[in-house]
Amino acid sequence: MDAKAINKFPIREYFAARGIHPARDRGYYGLYHSPLREDHTPSMKVNYDKNLWIDYGTGEGGTLIDLVMQMERCDAGEAMRRLERHIGGMSVSSFIGKNPTSQRPHSIVVEKVRPLESLALLDYLTERSIDLAAARAHCSEVHYHVAGKSYFAVGFRNDAGGWELRNRYFKGCTSKAPTTRRGDYPTCLVFEGFMDYLSFLTLKRNPNPPHSIVVLNSVTNLAKAIQFIASHERVYTYLDNDEAGRKAASELKEACRNLSDQSVHYRPHNDLNDYLHSLRPVKEHWRSRGRKL
Repeated sequence: MDAKAINKFPIREYFAARGIHPARDRGYYGLYHSPLREDHTPSMKVNYDKNLWIDYGTGEGGTLIDLVMQMERCDAGEAMRRLERHIGGMSVSSFIGKNPTSQRPHSIVVEKVRPLESLALLDYLTERSIDLAAARAHCSEVHYHVAGKSYFAVGFRNDAGGWELRNRYFKGCTSKAPTTRRGDYPTCLVFEGFMDYLSFLTLKRNPNPPHSIVVLNSVTNLAKAIQFIASHERVYTYLDNDEAGRKAASELKEACRNLSDQSVHYRPHNDLNDYLHSLRPVKEHWRSRGRKL
């Protein structure tokens, strides 16, 4: 099937098959939290009529194939092959000309939690340059269902007892809360997302650094963690190099006695995982195994 035919597959249907739903739906377009990065305000627009997308946070956009190339960090040919293999277990041709129905958010129901062993998830983490030993030490494999359909993802526990969930096609959570690792330490490290935390562990080659740890899981959770963070003698922040990250760092600087903003060390990259990936590029054959999530 050629690119023109594949790009007729509705981006909205592609997202829905991955459990990704619009934060706002205006009928002819939807606003999504971008699956390409940590996005705390919905900044990806999908035009349903033209079947095109744009990420206002980065200025990038295009067709469905362009989107899959960005999400899976592969070339156009591989994106086309993956689309035909992975879209909801159905052929692309079965969706051409289909009028997508409006999508409503569905709750995530966790079915089981087990040690991280899925080859598809391990491949995903490898593609993001994450050390697998560190991932296994701090994450689990979470199986869940949404609207009667089953999925699984890398799960990172938060303080509400819920899970932050990530796989190639989905970024979400079962509850909104930060994750704290408390210890009798004078220092505290603050990360925006758990992929950044795993990236730090990968870079330092130390699965248990001698610091208190706070993973916000979203800068909107800062108020829930700021008192604990500020109780430390020295705080190091590893937040995103965007407006939201800079604002959160500024709020922390006002609350903390001694704060060091570490984002300067991974500019011009958006976050710590992007920086790690630039140092440890993934070889193409790691991405070509075609295992379905």
